[in-house]
Parts: sequence; structure tokens; C-alpha cells
Amino acid sequence: MNFLKKLFNIPDKEKEEVVQQNVNLSLDDLFVHNFLNKGGKFLYCVQSTEVQSNLARVLAENKWDKLYLLTKDLKKFVNKKEVSPLKTMQTGMPVFTTCEHLIADNGDILFSSNQLKSTKLNEMPDDFIVFATTSQIVKDTGQGLTGIKRKNKDNLPTNISSIRNYQLNNSDDSFLNYGNSNSKNLYLLLLEDL
Repeated sequence: MNFLKKLFNIPDKEKEEVVQQNVNLSLDDLFVHNFLNKGGKFLYCVQSTEVQSNLARVLAENKWDKLYLLTKDLKKFVNKKEVSPLKTMQTGMPVFTTCEHLIADNGDILFSSNQLKSTKLNEMPDDFIVFATTSQIVKDTGQGLTGIKRKNKDNLPTNISSIRNYQLNNSDDSFLNYGNSNSKNLYLLLLEDL
């Protein structure tokens, strides 16, 4: 029978079924898979003390001795003996911030004016370190926007954008991102909180 299948080029149903099976990943696995495929650097943390030690490793690895905090609440993770927090953004020095959501279906990181203020992503330094928690992972951009709306009912943020590429030479040709390259060298410190 196999001889006839090969002779007449009849596909084997078992092989077809294996090829057609969809793999359903959990939201966090899907996000990490897509994030890494785009060139992002990911450090998983179980405790907040790990966030501080992983941040110190990232800074040491890149020989960064200064850091600009977009989100002032992140001071607790910065060891001032190892790195000096900057008062203003400087080219060549990383930005440390939080984000609104992590988008699982495409590996993007969603920001708003709560983090970026009125500064556009393309006006920011190339190096980003983002602190997020696993509870910030959502399925898609629609859920991310709904989450922003729900969290900020009385004062909706503006300047909503996302970093889509984690390699500096990539560009996004989408007309929605015209004038905003959305490419950053990005490290994600993800804290388990669920």
C-alpha cells in the first residue's frame, strides 16, 4: 500500500494531521515566544529582589553607569552605589520604565502618556529597560486598550504607542507608525505576580 501511495503521490493522512495541529500556548508563553522572536531580551523574576539583581546585571553587561527613570516608582530597584539616576534623558544612556500591557499575540509592549509623558518613542534613547508583571499580559492590542480605558476611567492617557521591534535596525512600514521607528534595544524584567 505504501508503494502505491508513493507512486501516485497520495498524501499520508497521519502526516497531514501532524502538520495541521495548532499549538495553543498560554498567554505568558505566547508573549515570551513572540517577544524573543523579535529580538527582545527577557529576564524572568519570581521575587522583587531578583528584579534588582537582574537590573544590576543588565547595567553591568552593557557598562551603563547612569540610568534615566521614566517611572519614579522604580527607584526601589536601583542600587545607587552601582548606577546614578539621571535627572534628564541622555543619548546613549538607558531608560528604565514600566508599561501599560504586554501584548501576547505579537510580543509588543504597550505604553501611554502614563509612562512616556508627551515624549514620542522615536525621541527617546535607543536602550530601554522595562519592568512589568505577569498580570499585565493581555491577548491582543484590543484587550490592552480596553485595560487602559478601564484603569484610567476619569483621565484617559494619550500618546498610546508600542515598541514593536527589539533590534535597532528594524523598521515598521505601517502607516500608523509613520515617523516613529518603534525600534529599541529592549530588556524586559518580568515579575511573576499571579
